[in-house]
Amino acid sequence: MVWVSNMNDFARYSGKIKSVAEVLKAVGSRPRQQKLVMCHGTFDIVHPGHIRHLIFAKSKGDLLLASITCDAHITKANMRPYVPEDLRAINLAAFEIVDFVIIDRNPAPLENIEIIQPDFFCKGYEYFHSGAMHHKTREEADVVESYGGEVIFTPGDVVYSSSHIIESQMPDLAKEKLALLMDAEGVSFDDLRKTLANFKGRKVHVVGDSIVDSLTRCSVIGGMTKTPTMSVRHEQKEDYVGGAAVVAKHLREAGADVMFTTVLGNDEYGKYIQQDLVNSGVTVNAVIDDNRPTTNKNAIVVDGYRLLKVDTVDNRAISDKILDKVSGYIATSECEAVVFSDFRHGIFAKETIPSLIKAIPKNQLKIADSQVASRWGNILDFKDFDLITPNEREARFALGDQDSVIRPLGTELYERCNCSVMILKVGEKGVMVFRNKNINSPRAFFNIDAFCKNAVDAVGAGDAMLAYSTLGIMVSKNPVIAAILGSFAAAIECEQDGNIPVKPENIVDMIDRLQSLNSRHCSN
Repeated sequence: MVWVSNMNDFARYSGKIKSVAEVLKAVGSRPRQQKLVMCHGTFDIVHPGHIRHLIFAKSKGDLLLASITCDAHITKANMRPYVPEDLRAINLAAFEIVDFVIIDRNPAPLENIEIIQPDFFCKGYEYFHSGAMHHKTREEADVVESYGGEVIFTPGDVVYSSSHIIESQMPDLAKEKLALLMDAEGVSFDDLRKTLANFKGRKVHVVGDSIVDSLTRCSVIGGMTKTPTMSVRHEQKEDYVGGAAVVAKHLREAGADVMFTTVLGNDEYGKYIQQDLVNSGVTVNAVIDDNRPTTNKNAIVVDGYRLLKVDTVDNRAISDKILDKVSGYIATSECEAVVFSDFRHGIFAKETIPSLIKAIPKNQLKIADSQVASRWGNILDFKDFDLITPNEREARFALGDQDSVIRPLGTELYERCNCSVMILKVGEKGVMVFRNKNINSPRAFFNIDAFCKNAVDAVGAGDAMLAYSTLGIMVSKNPVIAAILGSFAAAIECEQDGNIPVKPENIVDMIDRLQSLNSRHCSN
């Protein structure tokens, strides 16, 4: 694969990337003095098989046109294409044997073949096997033969697979993809820093269930002889404020002026959460429910392995009286944005959500996240919001869809939620961001790979993502900047043990490091 790591390299080769009209103008109509050969495919990871295919194709004519399917029409596997269309086009343009590259906006190359009328249309050997032509290749051949062109096939001595290469050893292209995205969107590293600097003092109201996440650390003593019971020795116990409360802490750590409305039990964990948030500088509206405990999730960690988790929780919906109090806090808030952080431990339930949404002042940004880690929150309950941040599991639950690959899955959820921006979290593969209802638009969606290099504890990564992308969209109004800052915050959270708020200076360090790497590539 050709790795193009800076904008100078992009500019050097991008002149070969043409529109269909530009190619037609350059090569002219048939009959031509210089024979035109056209190849078409995904070219997700350019491997030796592709190169042999391109060399063979070029040998049959004078000019070689490489056509790639645009991102919107690639659905053959999860998170494909792995390499976005702009970078795939640059990769092909960098080859001397390739004269032109086009990005086909159609699901199949039939229309472009008909317009350009290449003298030869070159296919891989795998499309003509055992004497039979693949039915899609047959459709292409019908168009080529209709004007007197010829379909030729690459000799099939070696067949490679981009998907096999990607799945067996995924190449790390996170920096290259980020550089290309930022360049295409006109976003600079300074834009990221300026956005971060303007987080200070932004007013955000977080509403949701609080949790105390505990880590009870033990060591192994041994097994019992009479029953299959492991015996462990208690070493220490650590408590962390979690759930919606840590979203509030992330926002406060980032510099925001944060109000937090929650429901707590009349117990020690409830007091612990209130005191911790006050110490962090968060304004707390704590509605005390004498009939439920403060939620505690206690993970038993034995010699570094999570053996068991014991939850103390009451998942009943809050009473009408408490709902009125929570709704009152929402309605009277003078913040710029409200964040519904739904953990389904009482505040958000089928019977309470309509009242809570109705209470949101009309001038506030509406942002929501709904968890299905241990409960079944449904992100579709938050339609018409400005930003939502579901993960893949939550998307599949909301749509009842276990089978679709990620992009069509995300597209359907985005359309049904009718939100402005959706950041779909896909774990170690990063995020896919949807921001345009016209899915055929080249910039309707984009990917950002995960930047975590040494994951220690993924718990809380989504909370950090929610907090930093919320402030990012508030300050910049730019989904790209919001998603990048959210992704950086999630990566930093994954690299530390426990649900600890991410500091903006950690984000700045990551920006500086990536910019330094980018500058080093440019100077080489």
